[in-house]
Amino acid sequence: MEAYMIFKDLAILILSAKVIGLLMQKIKIPQVVGEILAGLLVGPCLFNWVQPTDFLAEMSEIGVVLLMFSTGLGTNLKQLIKVGPVALLIACFGVFIPLVSGTFLYGAFYGMDAVGTESFYKAVFIGVILTATSVSITANVLMEMNKVSTKVGTALIGAAVMDDVIGVIVLTGVLGISTGKGSIGNVLVKTVLFLIFAVVAGILIYKAANVYFNKHGRSHRESIFSLALCFGMAFVAEHFFGIADITGAYLAGLILCSLKDAEYIESKMNVGDYLFFSPIFFASIGLKTSFDGLDKNFLQFCICFVAVALIAKVAGCGLAAKIGGFDWGDSLKIGVGMMTRGEVALVVASKGLPAGLVDPIIFTAVIILILCSSILTPVLLKILYSKEPLASAD
Repeated sequence: MEAYMIFKDLAILILSAKVIGLLMQKIKIPQVVGEILAGLLVGPCLFNWVQPTDFLAEMSEIGVVLLMFSTGLGTNLKQLIKVGPVALLIACFGVFIPLVSGTFLYGAFYGMDAVGTESFYKAVFIGVILTATSVSITANVLMEMNKVSTKVGTALIGAAVMDDVIGVIVLTGVLGISTGKGSIGNVLVKTVLFLIFAVVAGILIYKAANVYFNKHGRSHRESIFSLALCFGMAFVAEHFFGIADITGAYLAGLILCSLKDAEYIESKMNVGDYLFFSPIFFASIGLKTSFDGLDKNFLQFCICFVAVALIAKVAGCGLAAKIGGFDWGDSLKIGVGMMTRGEVALVVASKGLPAGLVDPIIFTAVIILILCSSILTPVLLKILYSKEPLASAD
């Protein structure tokens, strides 16, 4: 293929992803769903205008790293510390229950052999996909109802952030063990060592960046330094510790999230990510999605996959909230608020594809889950809050 042909592929991918993404947004469906659908439409599944290539795969990898960096950068660390123990309890239950439920769901449909076998790791990875939470939709609903700063709202958003941190660590462990990069103990040791490195390096980098940026004022240097840190941490995580690159990128965002110009840096990062890398990442998921294995059994799996994913989050997070001191009504709100899945679930699924832990058709089930949870969560939350005054406090 001539080198210039890639420009045709990029033009088609970026334009179709943004147009269909904006159309989805108009009908209150997350834009990422439209970007994935764009990949399905222009890829081998339908019109076959764009083929998956190594170049697009590399651009997609950059996209997912930047996405996780922006997620970390947008985290409110003070709020995260404030909600502390209760949010951590909710997050732990919100990871454990879906992880176990998803593992047994896959085993029930496709079989699961002894620990350490390929089928076992495939089953566990389905559970890992279900651990993810996307709180952006929930946050928007809470903002509309003036509930973000309430006890429920703070706990919900904090738990969602911690949920993703724990989920990424679980992902790192499962990938490391299943791909033969070490035993459970070895992977745990590497993960702990990397976290220690990230904390120590993070404190030093934060202090140095804070002094330098305060002295020289806001400039493009902040964005350049931040981008270098993102890619540097992603490389160090994967190369030296055998940890998923997205873990390093996410922690790089957390290191910088408390800077006074964090919002400015995030806005600069979002320009390239929003315009180029993010559409390519999500559209590439559509390109890689296959319907070859679509049969009656898989359709049944999809229905159960969505049902288990939603129920496991409500049950796990709701029960943890109750244990943490919330009443049953507020516990249900927290459980429902944690149901949403979005870009993080897709990121997790995409990391399992090259490792052979996820078949391309599984993306179909994940997309359906994102669509269902994105529609149901706002509706159910508004129903649960409907009997309360608009601006009341919990």
